[in-house]
Amino acid sequence: MVCARARVPVAVLTTALLLLGGCKVGPDFEEPNATVAANWLEAGDPAVHTDRVDYQTWWTAYRDPTLERLIDLAYQQNLTLLAAGTRVLEARAKLGVAIGEFYPQTQQIGANVGYNQASQVDPTSNPSHELGNYWRASLGTQIVWELDLWGKFRRGVESADADYLASVATYDDVLVTLLSDVATTYIGIRTLQQQLLIAQENVVKQRKAVQIARYRNQGGTATGLDVYQAENVLAQTQSTIPQLTAQLQQGKDALSVLLGMSPSSLESLLTGPHTIPVPPKDIAVGIPADLLRRRPDIRSAELKAAAQSAQIGMAKGDLFPAFALGGAFGTVAGTTGSNRLSEVFSAPGIQFAFGPSFSWPILNYGQITNNVRVQDARLQTLLIEYKNTVLKAQQEVQNGLTAFLQGRSQVEYLRRSVAAASAALRIALDQYLLGTRDFTTVLTAEQNLYQAQTNLASASGNLSTSLASLYRSLGGGWQIREGNDFVNDATRNEMRNRTDWGRLLPPSDKPQPVTPGLPSPADRGPDVRAPQW
Repeated sequence: MVCARARVPVAVLTTALLLLGGCKVGPDFEEPNATVAANWLEAGDPAVHTDRVDYQTWWTAYRDPTLERLIDLAYQQNLTLLAAGTRVLEARAKLGVAIGEFYPQTQQIGANVGYNQASQVDPTSNPSHELGNYWRASLGTQIVWELDLWGKFRRGVESADADYLASVATYDDVLVTLLSDVATTYIGIRTLQQQLLIAQENVVKQRKAVQIARYRNQGGTATGLDVYQAENVLAQTQSTIPQLTAQLQQGKDALSVLLGMSPSSLESLLTGPHTIPVPPKDIAVGIPADLLRRRPDIRSAELKAAAQSAQIGMAKGDLFPAFALGGAFGTVAGTTGSNRLSEVFSAPGIQFAFGPSFSWPILNYGQITNNVRVQDARLQTLLIEYKNTVLKAQQEVQNGLTAFLQGRSQVEYLRRSVAAASAALRIALDQYLLGTRDFTTVLTAEQNLYQAQTNLASASGNLSTSLASLYRSLGGGWQIREGNDFVNDATRNEMRNRTDWGRLLPPSDKPQPVTPGLPSPADRGPDVRAPQW
């Protein structure tokens, strides 16, 4: 009867505690507000369209097969992107750890055996001198389960879940940056190749001018001054070739690193004409509000704030008493009296205990409360950083639009400049041969033509680069990873050979887990919030 009466309050208490399990302390995260313009300043330009586009493969707008091949290689091999992918796997595993807190936090099996001698001078040991020294063995299990009455562990899962999604968004941001860097570096290489070609062609023209000056000097119709001036212009043009060659090699070396390769010859990858990729005439940029959905750095900033918001609830949970259910079951035996050590495996040696417990750090409220304040301040910082990220994203798009539209005008003016400089050189050379112009006019026309051609090549490269930067600021390109895992086959096999990753990292011949598309938290559905634990 005594035992029966003892079990009633335990059952009632346990039921009452479980009924309270729906409570969650701390704030529920709400999507932060940010200042977003209604439209872009250049929205009225005929070349700018406000259609909603995802820009999944924006680089194909250049219609350059070499660039498309380099993008594919970089996506497969870039080491920075691969490191971001492994951090996603780390976040997945941490989410699994957080979910494990829902289950008994202590689950262990233990055993020990030892030879004992009680102290004869310690009154608390109460030695039994007639028993002497003895052996003692024990075998048992222990379970302690702290109940999530205040939602502390659920907040922990919320935080880990948001951290996981933020790691995916960060991976996407690294991917967006990588795609832009590959395109920008490739365009820079083509621009330098074009400038080298221009320099070499002008060297040929200027050598002819030197020959003309020498012939006329030998014929007495020109002075040595004309020869020296022509040689000076030629040497200045020739001096640009080593500098351009060095810059070209540096660009190729940078491209090698982006492709996950050591610096080496890229001639097999850079096949095709050495022309600067031509951007399209029109571009669709959507509206500023689209950035909140598309740019991964904005999603990452929001998700990091969501993760931190849950940390406030975890900290507040320490203000309340912690209730736990605990139990132990095992056997104990010793070599005292007629007992034997082998009786540890017999029924008489069984011992067990079960019951609830609670702890309440009532004297540490100052520390706990200040920890809550720390977590809240961190959340406010992240909310401010989110708003700043949204503002900077709009600035980047605005800058990209301005650079692209103004760059088009600059290229058009420079084309006219090259045409005029070319015509001026022809006329100056004809008049010099007729004796109606001095040689200085020819040399000036040569320099003007070379400078105009170089400026046109540089502006054309900048125009194409500005479009790549604009696409990056619009947050395009990360969609290509959908349906793919975050690490390549070689890394997956290396990690699986070292550690059992289970379903988090399936073999390369198995279907890969579906990766969340990461819309805003208000739009996330069950499929998004179900990572492969």
